[in-house]
Amino acid sequence: MRSTILAGPMLRRTSCERLVFWLASRTPLQFRLLLPERSPLVFSGDRQREVQVGERCFIQLLDLELDTPLPADTLVAYDLQWRASEQDEWHGMADWAPDLCYPGEPLPQLVIRSRLEEILHGSCRKPHHAADDGLVAADSWLQQCHQQPLKRPAVLMLSGDQIYADDVAGPVLTAIHQLIEELGLYPETLEGALVANSEELFASPLNYYRRSELLPSNQGNRTLQQRFFEGARKPIFTTSSADNHLITLAEVLAMYLLVWSPEPWRGLSDYQPELSPERQHQYQTERTRLAAFVEGLPAVRRLLAHLPTLMIFDDHDVTDDWNLTAAWEESAYGHPFSRRIIGNALVGYSICQGWGNDPDAFKGEPLALLDAWSRKPEAQQQDRLIDHLLKFERWHYHLPTSPKLLVLDTRTRRWRAESNFDRPSGLMDWEALTELQGELLHHDAVVIVSPTPVFGVKLIEVIQKIFTWFGKPLLVDAENWMAHKGTANVILNIFRHARTPANYVILSGDVHYSFMYDIKLRHRGGEPHIWQITSSGIKNEFPARLLDVLDRLNRWLYSPRSPLNWFTRRRRLEITPHPPVSASKGERLLNRSGIGYVRFNDAGEPVLVQQITNEGAVDFVADKAAEPAAALNREGR
Repeated sequence: MRSTILAGPMLRRTSCERLVFWLASRTPLQFRLLLPERSPLVFSGDRQREVQVGERCFIQLLDLELDTPLPADTLVAYDLQWRASEQDEWHGMADWAPDLCYPGEPLPQLVIRSRLEEILHGSCRKPHHAADDGLVAADSWLQQCHQQPLKRPAVLMLSGDQIYADDVAGPVLTAIHQLIEELGLYPETLEGALVANSEELFASPLNYYRRSELLPSNQGNRTLQQRFFEGARKPIFTTSSADNHLITLAEVLAMYLLVWSPEPWRGLSDYQPELSPERQHQYQTERTRLAAFVEGLPAVRRLLAHLPTLMIFDDHDVTDDWNLTAAWEESAYGHPFSRRIIGNALVGYSICQGWGNDPDAFKGEPLALLDAWSRKPEAQQQDRLIDHLLKFERWHYHLPTSPKLLVLDTRTRRWRAESNFDRPSGLMDWEALTELQGELLHHDAVVIVSPTPVFGVKLIEVIQKIFTWFGKPLLVDAENWMAHKGTANVILNIFRHARTPANYVILSGDVHYSFMYDIKLRHRGGEPHIWQITSSGIKNEFPARLLDVLDRLNRWLYSPRSPLNWFTRRRRLEITPHPPVSASKGERLLNRSGIGYVRFNDAGEPVLVQQITNEGAVDFVADKAAEPAAALNREGR
């Protein structure tokens, strides 16, 4: 029997005064929440926003402000109950979601931490990658300490590429199309495409592994396909492909359901489309890898029901190299078909990720336009919603925790290279950076979530710069904080500002390997103190041999005595790599899928940094006693 609940409940933004949940159901439902020693709390009016996205699919956005605050640092069991109508009985979680509880417990439990003392973070979760799923490892880790509230992470931070809209396995795409039919997810018309609507797209011989051929031509020597998906053909660092790129909103929404819950997979057939022998082999390889991913989904769903989970997008949530250059933007947004592809991904992000990060930011016009499309899912309503989201400037958000948590939007408010539209844009423009500085003033410590590391591996950034010189920034994802002079200078000046925090911790992902840097300004008495902590990917890894070569070359070329250091924008910084404890001699980068863990002291400094994997936890040196040993590896970048 198929469950009424398709996915969730996912615990999103939480505080002692407010709880936010996300879930998906097959029918419209009423909800109430049972908490210990309290009367049932009914979700009604603005407390529940139910968005119909198909004939038999409803996304539930539950936002409950509590009259009596919850206790902090305490285990709180909760029972999210539902019923189809007032005449029906309430269905408790012991009935409809017993697998969301840890062994021996009747209900899931949440903890609201009084301080941001622990955090889990990571990005880049590709379902058909051969690596283990770091969210499954996180669930196993939490199971060992979930009864100890002071060891619970305050937040699970997913900092980008929660889905890969631009790199979809064939078996995932077949599952998406079966789920669309089962749930009756809304069809759509496609302006400017070689197919008139989603029905023609799904029936097209180009539907599987040949979708890039459907993109229209652009005026000029290059097709829009070449411009829009040029970054997909990157022989140096990645093997991502646009051949199965998600196009319709129904596909995007189905993808979210399939990566967060085992329920949508139940009852799907092993249907395989007609493919060439080469593609058949690829399809079977992807199917084998995908089986392990699906097997781990019950653990992932349980994890997301227990930990407050926050998110921010990176490029693959929408498309590879999203807004990397001004020229890319002109091509992508200048045609209605590619604009719709990007817009559909943003709508899917809004419904499934963005709203739960900061519900207040979506009140008013965003939700009104979403409701209008839901009631009348036609092209005009969809375009109005997309037009609004493409101009939306509240994707970033913060938590008033101690230390303060700031989550950056490094994708939609870019600093264009006006002199040459083919050069990489800055990750944040001057206005966005000015707002960031205002958020930092008068705080002793902050934790900043930047999807892309602010301080990355110097050699890799140099390689990206070389390709930019030759006019090929899309080939190597040439987007880093130092790639644009304006953005680089402003962010470094923010760190130098006398009234900004003494301690910064920057949490990042994106690069598919993990590392930790300890950064200080030269000749400033140790302040500010900056830590760059990168954990990536959750289910993705860098090509092992290539990373080993780059790691070694980086240590040789940018050693403390190397004159190359003085040709960088970070020459006024003293950067100390903290290698993985288990690493071989000199190794600084860890290439292992998992989830990052950071523990902070009262001053907001990291005292324990780990990468939690299915094989166990790997430590990075973070405590004060380890600094003399780490100093032997100093880089003067």
